[in-house]
Amino acid sequence: MIAGGGPVGAALALALRGSGIEPVLLEARPAAGAADDARFLAISFGSRLLLERLGVWPQLESCATPILSIEVSQRGGFGATELDAREVDVPALGHVVRYRDLARSLTDAARDCACSANGVSVTDVKSLREFAAVSFEREGKPRLISTPLVALADGGRSLAAKGGPFAPLVRDYRQWAVVAWVRTEKGHGNRAYERFTASGPAALLPADGGYSVVLTLSEADAETLCLASDAQFFAHLKTTFGDRATAFSECTPRSRFPLALRYAESITGERLALIGNAAQTLHPVAGQGFNLGLRDAWTLARIVLDTPRAHLGSHSMLARYRSERARDRTSGILLTDSLVRLFSNDRVWLRSARGLGLMMLDLSGAPKRFLMRRMMFGA
Repeated sequence: MIAGGGPVGAALALALRGSGIEPVLLEARPAAGAADDARFLAISFGSRLLLERLGVWPQLESCATPILSIEVSQRGGFGATELDAREVDVPALGHVVRYRDLARSLTDAARDCACSANGVSVTDVKSLREFAAVSFEREGKPRLISTPLVALADGGRSLAAKGGPFAPLVRDYRQWAVVAWVRTEKGHGNRAYERFTASGPAALLPADGGYSVVLTLSEADAETLCLASDAQFFAHLKTTFGDRATAFSECTPRSRFPLALRYAESITGERLALIGNAAQTLHPVAGQGFNLGLRDAWTLARIVLDTPRAHLGSHSMLARYRSERARDRTSGILLTDSLVRLFSNDRVWLRSARGLGLMMLDLSGAPKRFLMRRMMFGA
């Protein structure tokens, strides 16, 4: 049973297609829940390859914007580095897609290989020696299902809020993300910008005919910017990105949300495996969150397919999942957390050290290619 029918949970169901296993996929939101979600997600090239294997990339490719290069720099300091797809012999470093398009492609395909239900809220999971008992509510009525293995995806967050074994460790960054989409008259040239500022990372991601904007600010500044006029918002982008952000002609309404690192100490329990946001929720810097979650789902599916049916959910199977995800998961958490903590300040000595580091990275060969491969494929 998969708790959470978002993109990661649906990907797990799809990865089991044709195996004879028909998972139960439970999602709290109604079937049209993602239709109004206009957020953009950065999908790495490695995730694109997984989506191809899951059979959903052909539907997504027409509405995905390739990222061919990324400029990384800091505001108010020297130093910059250029990451280019040609340096690592791939057609694109990644793609930018709308969340609703990604969710629809995956969930529609998952309905063909899973027993799926929307509007279902998982309320409790009791793990016993031989099976897990999952309590959920549908149309206001309590239900119970038993299963040898539970995968907690996005649906695990509601259980985590209750504390106990599902409660994550939390690092509150005391930052808020402001997101929007802007149209630019100059075009984007499939080039992304990652800019480090005193208030936190900022990004311009090529999307459709403009940019998906992600700004990191204090709570008060985020609220002010969401209420500002389009002209004031464009002026803020100009201050943040300099000449990289000019000639804007259109802007969607801005929205904001708090930023924190949340991660489970262990991604397994008795008859239980955590994937996606139930396992870890990352800061959006470097765009690693969904990509890490997709690799969680792919790895778990592969291990399920390698495990005899009688041993699904066993200690040995879950130990293998925990072991195979440890390196990738730890490096992903450390990468994003370190970037936020090192770059979200305006200390002079750190600014100089960051600038020197960016310059050295730009001049390096193997180290820069190593970083780019890690961002595309994880560990």
